[in-house]
Amino acid sequence: MAGAAHCSLRTKRLLLDPKFEGYKLSLEPLACYQLGLDAAVAEVKLRDDQYTLDHMRAFGMYNYLHLDSWSQDNVYYVDQFGRVMNLSVTLDTALQKPREVFRLPTDLTACDNRLCASIHFSSSTWVTLSDGTGRLYLIKSGKRGNSASEKWEIVFNEELGSPFIIAHSVSFVKSDMHSVAVLLLRVEKDELDTKGSGFHITLEWVTIAAISKEGDHRYEILKRRFLQGKSVPHYAAIEPSGDGLMIVSYKPFKFMQDEDNKLEENDDAKATNETKDPLYYWQQTEDDVTVTVHIPQDITKDDIKVRFSPDNICVTLKDQPPLVEGKLYSSVDHESCTWIIRENKSLEISLIKKNEGPRWPELIVGDTRGEFIMDSSQCSEITESLMHLTSEVMNPNPEKENPPCNAQELEECDAFLEDSASLCRFDGDTLKVTHVINLGSNQYLFSVVVDPREMPCFCLRHDVDALLWQPHSDQPENMWEHIATFNALGYVQASKQDKKFMACAPDYSYAALCECLRRVFIYRQPTPLSTVLYNRKEGRQVGQVAKQLVATLEANDPILGFQATSERLFVLTTKTLFLIKVNSGN
Repeated sequence: MAGAAHCSLRTKRLLLDPKFEGYKLSLEPLACYQLGLDAAVAEVKLRDDQYTLDHMRAFGMYNYLHLDSWSQDNVYYVDQFGRVMNLSVTLDTALQKPREVFRLPTDLTACDNRLCASIHFSSSTWVTLSDGTGRLYLIKSGKRGNSASEKWEIVFNEELGSPFIIAHSVSFVKSDMHSVAVLLLRVEKDELDTKGSGFHITLEWVTIAAISKEGDHRYEILKRRFLQGKSVPHYAAIEPSGDGLMIVSYKPFKFMQDEDNKLEENDDAKATNETKDPLYYWQQTEDDVTVTVHIPQDITKDDIKVRFSPDNICVTLKDQPPLVEGKLYSSVDHESCTWIIRENKSLEISLIKKNEGPRWPELIVGDTRGEFIMDSSQCSEITESLMHLTSEVMNPNPEKENPPCNAQELEECDAFLEDSASLCRFDGDTLKVTHVINLGSNQYLFSVVVDPREMPCFCLRHDVDALLWQPHSDQPENMWEHIATFNALGYVQASKQDKKFMACAPDYSYAALCECLRRVFIYRQPTPLSTVLYNRKEGRQVGQVAKQLVATLEANDPILGFQATSERLFVLTTKTLFLIKVNSGN
């Protein structure tokens, strides 16, 4: 990841509520409707050889219900006969039976090592579909949600190797050529991994484009690129323009080169293994900076040119390009700066600081070729300044007004399964990481599509809250925007040990989670009260309340799918599709 910009997520303070008091359990009834399915959902259970945590995350916890973000309240699933079934809701009290919109040409039961069929809606008229056997379909669907205009037509289908599921896809037009980029996920056996799980994760980035040859208009694969990692990504999405890729994962991914069906590591991996000696060394005091540069034996004093200016420095040897050049971190008294050649054939440059006192974190802005050397007195000074922050005992003074953080005070639900995930942005042309964010303890919770023309949002835990982030690939200065906060949801969800899926409304009006069986929890955003309510402890009037609602489904089958819209929750079990009316329409 050398050369990648290390970024951070900037929260909007106006979207945080430090005075949030918690959720109040509401007993208000929720309208719940259910539809019996003509055929069971095409659930694929894990085989004996799919025993790792990655298999469980990728396939065992797969969401079999697919929400079409381009068409409000429009959901799809695949049944055991290979039929893609659709339910489009306009009126809850007049629900129609799910209707067949497409039938997979292959016999799903004929493949022993198949995965679950997967669907992703690339645009309002394009769909990508996998049958779980390793075949990818590109389908032109017409305008969906309308039985008159919706007609699924295969325009491309090809066998792409071992079985996969579709993680994401986008449709875009570039240079007057329509393309669809698809991200495929596989968990594959790794014979070289003898100490880990014995498997690795492969993400295949496939670009399919419209090709016209001699009047023949068809779709063909334009590019196939592969990434490899050691953990199933929490989030993986292609940018709307098809130019880049964003991944949230516990362990890093890297691009591989596909040549003669063999994966070879990118040259970037070799470059990172090569360690180079620093070009120069530098030290500093409150008054000056000393730079030492090693020079070849045949260089004489006449061959060296050092130019000083108040904010810049340039060092050249003979007629070669500048050896050291750039803007200094801070201004210097250039008329007092000097340089000499030492006996060990090193060039020593003395820079006099214009502003005495402040320490420089770097010599030349953005130059990483040098190494800072700190003397023992400076080390002692820094150690002494930090002494008050450390202690040999866990909590030496618990009665202190602001005691230090004590790990013993953390509750069980505060522990994270993974404590160092990262968010990486990959460039599609260079195949290199351009931006990196270390998420630290910001636990990944779920993703949601707020605007189908943008990338999916992802929700992270920040302290006790859950913050929703919208990626903007076309805004380098504001690539991840904090757009909503679900108060205390990070803490609440951690206590739900049987949690299976999480989701939120695209208008942020509520968040919801479901357990493996029956129960659904809904957390509404705070709303003003129509009656007067007082906080008895503090004797003040409460202006708004956040409500928690619980729905219990009349089903004994496990929950296989879970999706949220601004008005409804859709819950899919093996044989039943439930609709829970959460908000009334405008």
